Amino acid sequence: MHGSSPLSRRAALGLAAAAIPLAAATPASAANTVVGGERLARKGIQVSGATGLPGKLTASAWLVADCESGEVLASFAAHRRLPPASTLKMLFADTVLKKFDRTERYKVTDADLADIPAGSSLVGVKPGITYTVEQLWQGVFLRSGNDAVHVLAHMNGGVAKTVAEMQARAEDLQALDTHVVSPDGFDHKGQLSSAYDLTLFARHGLKNADFREYCHTKIANFPAGGKKTFQIQNTDRLLTGAWGVKTYDGLIGVKNGFTSNAGNTFTGAATRGGRTLLATVMHPTSGYNAVYEETSALLDWAFTHGGSAQPVGTLVEPLSEGGARATPTRRTAQAAAGAPGTGSGGPSAWRLLEGASGTVALLAGGVWALRRRGKRGGKHAN
Repeated sequence: MHGSSPLSRRAALGLAAAAIPLAAATPASAANTVVGGERLARKGIQVSGATGLPGKLTASAWLVADCESGEVLASFAAHRRLPPASTLKMLFADTVLKKFDRTERYKVTDADLADIPAGSSLVGVKPGITYTVEQLWQGVFLRSGNDAVHVLAHMNGGVAKTVAEMQARAEDLQALDTHVVSPDGFDHKGQLSSAYDLTLFARHGLKNADFREYCHTKIANFPAGGKKTFQIQNTDRLLTGAWGVKTYDGLIGVKNGFTSNAGNTFTGAATRGGRTLLATVMHPTSGYNAVYEETSALLDWAFTHGGSAQPVGTLVEPLSEGGARATPTRRTAQAAAGAPGTGSGGPSAWRLLEGASGTVALLAGGVWALRRRGKRGGKHAN
C-alpha cells in the first residue's frame, strides 16, 4: 500500500487547464436542473401504464430504461446523490478508453502505482512489467483493479488531469448529479453520482465496441512477469454466476461496485428479442446478492411489462452529440435542491459553479482529495 504526496504544481496546472472549458460551458442553473423530466425528482416509485413491479426492492435508488430509445420505464429516487463505488469506472472508461490503441504496450513504474488508495481492489499490476492497453482494461472491467485504473490515468497525463476530464465528460453527458474526486470510484468526500447518471454512463459507454467487449468478458489471462500469466474472472455475478447468483440470460455487462461507505451498486444491460434494457440499483439494504437480485427483477419486469409502460422520463443525449441542454423549471429546481428523493443531504457542496468559481471548486476538491488519498484505509472498492 502506498501513500500519496501533495498535488504537484504541474498536476494542479493540468487540472486547472482541463477545468476551465468545463466551467465555461456550464450554466449557473445547471446544478439545480433535474435532467430527464420532472417526474424523476418526485417522491416514491415512478411508473405509468404497467403493473407487476417487483414488490421487494430495498435499494436507496433505482432506474430501468430502454437503451435504444432512452425512455425511462420506471424509477425510484433517480437523481438521489449517493456514493457510486466502482460503477464510476464506467465514466472513467468512457472518458479515456478511446485515447489508446488496445495493442499499445506500456511498462509500469513505481510512480504509476504510488497514489492508489489503501484498501483498494487490485488486479495485480506490478512495476517493471509491460502490459498491453487491452490487458489493463481487462484489469479494470473484470477485477475492478484500481491499480490498472491508476496506470491508465498516468498514461493519460495523471490523476488530476483524468479527474478533470471525467468531470467534463459527465457535464457533456448531462450527468449533473455526479462529482468526480478520483478516477477509480473509491470513497472520497464529495464523490457522488445517481442511478440516472450511472445509467447515462453505461448507455454511452456501450456505444463503443471495446467498452462493450470488455464488460462482457468473463475470464482473461493477466501477465505475471516473464511468460507467466494468471487467470482473472469478472466480478459481475450476473455474468459469471458466482456466489450463488444465477446468470442473467442476455446480459451484456456492465459494472458492479462495492465500498464500505457506498454499499453495493450495479448497472446492468441485457438484450432479449432485439431489445436492450438498462437497470441501475444503488445501495440495497438486504442481502449480499441483493444488488444482483433486484437488478434481475427489474430487468425481468421491463422485458415482460415494459412494452406497455408509459415513459416517466428520458435518458438525455450528450451535448456534444446534439443533445438539448436541460433547462430547469421552478418545480424541478426545487426538487434538485433538496426536496425528498435527493438523499445524501441534498446536492453536494462540491458542485461546480459557473466560470472561475467552477474552476476553483474543482481545483479545491481535487487538491484536498489527492492530498488525503492513501490516508483513508479499511474500505474495499470493486
